[in-house]
Amino acid sequence: MRKIPIYSHPAAGWSALVASTRKLMDYKAFLRGSISILHSNQPNGGFDCPGCAWPDHKTHKSLDVCETGIKVIASETMSRRADAAFFAKHSVKELQGWSGYELEHSGRLSEPLYYDAEQDRYAAISWQAAYERIADTLKNLDSPDEALFYTSGRVTNEPAFMYQLFVRCFGTNNLPDCSNMCHEPTSVMLGKQLGVGKATVVLEDFEQAKLIMLFGQNPATNHPRMLEMLAHAHKQGCKIISINPMREQGLSKFRNPQKPTHMAAGQSDEMVDEVIQIQIGGDTALLTGLAKWLTKNGKIDNDFIEQHTSGYEALDTWLRQQSWADVELGCGISKADIIKLAKLVADSPATICTWGMGITQHVQGEDNVAMITNLLLLMGMIGVDGAGASPVRGHSNVQGDRTMGIHERPKQSLLDSLERVFKRPMPQEDGLDVIAGAKALMQGKLKAFISMGGNYAVAAPDKSAIQTALTTTELNVFIGTKLNETMLYPGKNNLILPCISRTERLVTAKGEQFATIEDSMCQIVPTRGRIEPISDNLKSEAQIVADMATHVLDADSSIPWQTMSSDFDIIRNYIAQAIEGFENFNDRIRENERGFHLYHPARHRVWNTDSGKAQFEVPQYPITYVAAQMAETTSSYHSHAKNNNAKSDHSKNNEPAIHPSNSDHNPTQSAEQKVWQLTSVRSHDQFNTMIFGHQDRYRQTNRRDVLFMHPDEIKRLGWQKGDSVMVSRQDSQDEQRTLGPLILTEMDIAANAVATYYPECNDLIDLDTHAPDSRTPSYKSVTVVLQLVTENTLAASA
Repeated sequence: MRKIPIYSHPAAGWSALVASTRKLMDYKAFLRGSISILHSNQPNGGFDCPGCAWPDHKTHKSLDVCETGIKVIASETMSRRADAAFFAKHSVKELQGWSGYELEHSGRLSEPLYYDAEQDRYAAISWQAAYERIADTLKNLDSPDEALFYTSGRVTNEPAFMYQLFVRCFGTNNLPDCSNMCHEPTSVMLGKQLGVGKATVVLEDFEQAKLIMLFGQNPATNHPRMLEMLAHAHKQGCKIISINPMREQGLSKFRNPQKPTHMAAGQSDEMVDEVIQIQIGGDTALLTGLAKWLTKNGKIDNDFIEQHTSGYEALDTWLRQQSWADVELGCGISKADIIKLAKLVADSPATICTWGMGITQHVQGEDNVAMITNLLLLMGMIGVDGAGASPVRGHSNVQGDRTMGIHERPKQSLLDSLERVFKRPMPQEDGLDVIAGAKALMQGKLKAFISMGGNYAVAAPDKSAIQTALTTTELNVFIGTKLNETMLYPGKNNLILPCISRTERLVTAKGEQFATIEDSMCQIVPTRGRIEPISDNLKSEAQIVADMATHVLDADSSIPWQTMSSDFDIIRNYIAQAIEGFENFNDRIRENERGFHLYHPARHRVWNTDSGKAQFEVPQYPITYVAAQMAETTSSYHSHAKNNNAKSDHSKNNEPAIHPSNSDHNPTQSAEQKVWQLTSVRSHDQFNTMIFGHQDRYRQTNRRDVLFMHPDEIKRLGWQKGDSVMVSRQDSQDEQRTLGPLILTEMDIAANAVATYYPECNDLIDLDTHAPDSRTPSYKSVTVVLQLVTENTLAASA
């Protein structure tokens, strides 16, 4: 597709500084927020930014935070409160009509609350009374498996460890977390292929890399501190290739706010050498083409393959069976351009593949990760400096939570370790993940839902159905810092328990405490808030877990819950005994101001896999999977349109039947052009489900009800930017789902591709559209039908 300019300025720079300042003012957090920003990601008493999981560099900078981080900090440090007085003014029914942006800005939760059904309002409740309600419900369940315990990736290691321990002592492994919805394919496939489901690189590898391939990532918005490392690598002569259906404008140039020459003289650093605009869902096909050329032309590391890998013969046979025609059809890139990229891979002595959820959130997400890993293994790029696998996690401690045992499918070694340390049996059956948990809620199988942070119903597919299901439970408990949509669909007993944020000081009877997180590259980092809590009525997450455990487990537990919550060193001592890699935790976390790196066997070419070697994996799905889905939808549309036209011939008034994309309403558009592949994106004014504002600077729009499409495609359809469009799809149960109307907006995106914002599009995605093993929903790739909204269609809908 033709390259088009959307945003002509460098990423970051003055625009980022202005936007950050405005956001501090918008949240009424200028003083508290500004103080916190100075301590963000700082060693010696600073806190780890509660935004993304990009690592901190070992060198010290007086200001080490990005625009997105400042927005997250502003939301955590705002002085506005969502307390009982706030809820006295607003009924739950009214708040259900508020947008995510309005709820996000309603204020910090500052006292425990319960839902008063008679008044349809949240009202104040004592902590003791809240715990008694929780204990009364949980103790009277027929089975512990009737409760679901969800976790957000913002929870630090120490309370996460306590939380999973409490849940397992209660008797269930129902411990889904946000990993189920983002990087689970990464964890599954890297675990299977390399032995550990985490990055094999450290930050310093980016300084030595000669080729960096960015798959399905938009660092300028989702982890902006990565831009500095990319700009540095590029300056060192590293080639950087972005592989993405969208040409993200923030990846072109970077104006570093910490460089006076950039800010004063208007200079900027180049970053990306080339953008490969693949079809949505075409990553496996592209990687297949690369691997096919490299193996055929003898450009692979045969010594590494022979010594360190298993399964090469099966992969090589499969690669030979894939035709170049299918490769091109699957990814939308010509053979010549694929070979050009393959030669760059062949010539690079140090290659990093880094990826985000543009790789994982597909039905074939596991294949995508497998083929990235296959490529690295073919080239011997695991266990050498400047090379390796670099998945970038979206939330600050989502990786650490999993390490601490937040997992619905725990390894037997973890359960054995917990039994050894705590001298009590642990549940052995796998629990429910996000998808299975949502289905169980809808089927009435769950009686209690407890959420440690997060916005479960909005983050998951089928938002409306989950929200309705939450109203049928006996108990819902939400532990968090701010109000969100999931909290507004109360069951019989609904409780909101406010907790201290990452930016706030945690002082107990044992003195000031610090916690830890694990970043995307396995670095364990200390974090200590510096400002006073917004309210004296807040508790730490660890204290809330300890209190729940004390009330629910009673004398049945010999675990010193209260002692642990008041002294995090004691929690870390237990972690050191129970979690592999954390030996001498308290000593090691204090030895270095930036913490310590967890041992990663694959980084040292030790393979903890079933075969004892790194494993090549053959993809499960055809490389033309998306093209086939689009063809099937087109065929279905033809059939449906034909039936509709036949019915309309016999209608009493002879008016044409209305169906999404009925070509009779737009003769310039053929039926084949009605079917598109849709991906979800996040705005520059957004972090996960948190909506900070409506300004998506790099995409040049200030609204969220948009549908992005390339202007050449808009012209080809005979449409115009600003037109209203309805989006629909047939889900896995053959039910039609509809979103819109959305405003057609120009974007440099691949042919046959459209995009819209997450989480607003989540109701388009059903719970059965997911990867097979990891079960991660396909937020980044669904086949849809578009319908231009006209007076005729509006009248027909009416």
